[in-house]
Amino acid sequence: MLVEKVREDNILSAFEKKETKVEDIAEKVMKNPNLLPEFFVGISSTNPRIKFGSAKVLRIISERKPEMLYSKLDFFVNLLDSENNILKWIALDIISNLTRIDFRNEFNKLFKKFYGYLYEGSLITAGHVVDNSSKIALSKPELQDKITEELLKVEEVTLPTQECRNILIGKTIKAFEVYFDNLKDKDKVISFVKRQSNNPRNATKARAEKFLKRLEE
Repeated sequence: MLVEKVREDNILSAFEKKETKVEDIAEKVMKNPNLLPEFFVGISSTNPRIKFGSAKVLRIISERKPEMLYSKLDFFVNLLDSENNILKWIALDIISNLTRIDFRNEFNKLFKKFYGYLYEGSLITAGHVVDNSSKIALSKPELQDKITEELLKVEEVTLPTQECRNILIGKTIKAFEVYFDNLKDKDKVISFVKRQSNNPRNATKARAEKFLKRLEE
């Protein structure tokens, strides 16, 4: 693998090569945690390959070994305020992944800030919030009702077009599918999905119909 040929004290230079795979670098870092600090520095690089490569490596690590990054949670919370949208989106993903081991319940304190990104006016940003919500709901059962209340508001979220909103609604139904069986109060979710059985976006309508059919079965 290419990454094995890179000097450990200069691992970020691997991103300069087009054939470099971030998965390979992430594997190397997970085997040698001493390399990890380089990637927090790399996110501040003016070189886009290093900046985004570093962020992607950290996202992979957060998925596979979240315990390696939990002590750095504040770093990713600060990234949420980045003017760079890609870093913001990756930070949303990483923070969600860290909820699996959030023994200090730090995410509970971040809840309002995290779900505030539903209302930024960007489909991609809101999509990252929604896409990660089922993961958080499974990791944080005590927050499932609050998460559901936030997701039920997507019909009113301001987005560039109605089509954007319909896409987000489809993502929301997909999120509900994952943890619906764990909910005590299912009626609001069912009503929400029933409304989408007439959604003008075919993919969203189909997902709603599939959800309702599963309930009947």
